[in-house]
Amino acid sequence: MKILIAGGAGFVGSHLCDRFLAEGCEIWCLDNLITGSRSNIAHHGKVRDFVFVEEDILAFDCLKLPHDFNAILHFASPASPVDYVKYSLETLRVNGEGTRRLLDLAEVCGARFLFASTSEVYGDPLVAVQNEEYWGNVNPIGMRSMYDEGKRYGEACVMVYRRTRGVDARLIRIFNTYGPRMRTDDGRVIPNFLSQALTGKSLTIYGDGRQTRSFCYVDDLVEGIVRMVHGRHQGPVNLGNPGEFTVLELIREIEKILGMRLKTEHMPPLPDDPRRRKPDISKAKSLLGWEPKISLAEGLKKTVPYFKEKLQGEQKAKAVEG
Repeated sequence: MKILIAGGAGFVGSHLCDRFLAEGCEIWCLDNLITGSRSNIAHHGKVRDFVFVEEDILAFDCLKLPHDFNAILHFASPASPVDYVKYSLETLRVNGEGTRRLLDLAEVCGARFLFASTSEVYGDPLVAVQNEEYWGNVNPIGMRSMYDEGKRYGEACVMVYRRTRGVDARLIRIFNTYGPRMRTDDGRVIPNFLSQALTGKSLTIYGDGRQTRSFCYVDDLVEGIVRMVHGRHQGPVNLGNPGEFTVLELIREIEKILGMRLKTEHMPPLPDDPRRRKPDISKAKSLLGWEPKISLAEGLKKTVPYFKEKLQGEQKAKAVEG
């Protein structure tokens, strides 16, 4: 297969590049690097079947790309609160206009198209477990609306191209995912806590810490995405780990792995921060034969060494600059 991965230098996108290259695919990675990093794909620099295109799909005519892609994966969006607040307009546009441009390319190519949507389309849910039939409880004018509503609009684009133009357009909704290649200043809870813990700082808890999240290790997520690309189902399909942990329980897990008691500091709740996250993955199980295999404890053990190395490198760089 010849696959275009928009956002391929990002956290999840770069792991997808690895996986599809390992399967013998030809990969074109399209990224403007506002949140992605060359370091995530540097190990593919001399790989014959890997092509990096540094372009912004909002300024670049995607139809200038080759017209023989078999699949196009759209992961080109800021995905952490820090990033999508900083790049508010870009987040709206890349999930709207950017989705449309890539769908146009998919139509010309006759390619499968996969849109990386998010559990944030469910907003602050009024149901304990979120399945694909739930319409969500989203604040359209809130501080997170550029991401929540951007993804919801992107989903609408996918459905219109599927229904009216016959594009094989597919939808996944990704729940909290973590692992190596996340930025230390990513802003999501696991990078925040690991960075703070490993530098001797207090862990910042927004609210009472009883809000829940479901944490999926990146390798598990990638397996689900690959099955979605190769399979027949168009979705939407939830991809996430149904294990539900409060923020306070996450801290306890990190303490066990690091072997230390961590200091905490409570701050006011973040605007529109969801109180519960727990995916119903029944569809993923039945249609893809997929469910996560890696526990939170195991995944954190795989992630901590990366953060230690990354933080040490950043500290050395600051020392040289200083």
